[in-house]
Amino acid sequence: MDNQLIKSSLKLQRLLVIVTILVLTISVSILGIYWQQNSDPYIKEVLSLEGNIARGHDIFQINCAGCHVSQTHESVGPSLKNVSKRKSDSDIIKQVTSGKTPPMPKFLPTSQEMADLLYYLKQLD
Repeated sequence: MDNQLIKSSLKLQRLLVIVTILVLTISVSILGIYWQQNSDPYIKEVLSLEGNIARGHDIFQINCAGCHVSQTHESVGPSLKNVSKRKSDSDIIKQVTSGKTPPMPKFLPTSQEMADLLYYLKQLD
């Protein structure tokens, strides 16, 4: 009986060690992703600038409105209304500049242009 109790205790200890390692691995991964996002010099610069809504509107009309706004309600891209409630500023910047979600093209605005566009997008809430 004592032998079974010792085996059960060892199994429980092993399980606790495995769970602890998994939790630590996930935590470190999440912190690493967060640190990487917040260490990008372009994103840092954009977030340090004050945006201009009029310039942001103009940038949006030239580069974004063709796919994200349509009079017929048949747009290629999703609605950007409340986008700042769905995505962080960093995520919006990455979305705009990455071109990783076809058919959205890669768009490389200057830091000030991105700050202006970001400010405009926040007003769509």
